[in-house]
Amino acid sequence: MNSSMERGQPSESSEFQQNLEILRQMDFFSALSLEALKVFAYLFTREKFRPGDHLFYQDDNDGKAFYIISGTADLVRDEGRGETTFGEFTEGDFLGGLALLGDVPRLFSVRAQTDIMCMVMTREKFTKALEQFPELMPKVMETMAKRVRLWEERLLLEQGGLCDQCRKKVGVSLI
Repeated sequence: MNSSMERGQPSESSEFQQNLEILRQMDFFSALSLEALKVFAYLFTREKFRPGDHLFYQDDNDGKAFYIISGTADLVRDEGRGETTFGEFTEGDFLGGLALLGDVPRLFSVRAQTDIMCMVMTREKFTKALEQFPELMPKVMETMAKRVRLWEERLLLEQGGLCDQCRKKVGVSLI
């Protein structure tokens, strides 16, 4: 038994296996080959956040994406009159995928409500992996396009009675 197992912590091998299984389930990565998934599973790191900690702040351009393994976080925005909470993220949510694709400052902050464990990918690691597997970029772009369309479709279904001003602002999936 190695020392990490004696302390009750998962070994690197089991963490890698867990990451691989999670990636197989995520729409952002699920279409990738097993070989590519293994590379990404290795490149993801794990980070813990305590209640009140920020995963990231509004206007940050940190180039990180997060998959929440456990815990809950609030989506908040400061519009000069104090913070407004717009929703929450919980186990199984993947956020920040656009940050992997380019310089995209955050429109919101994400703050831990509870203890959170996340898998984290940086833009630098993501870019290096794409250099190794250039055939992945079209799949990643297709997945992002589908996510945008599903988001807008869900908005339309949930908010059937959009106000006139809101109706003028939908159509993001036409980008």
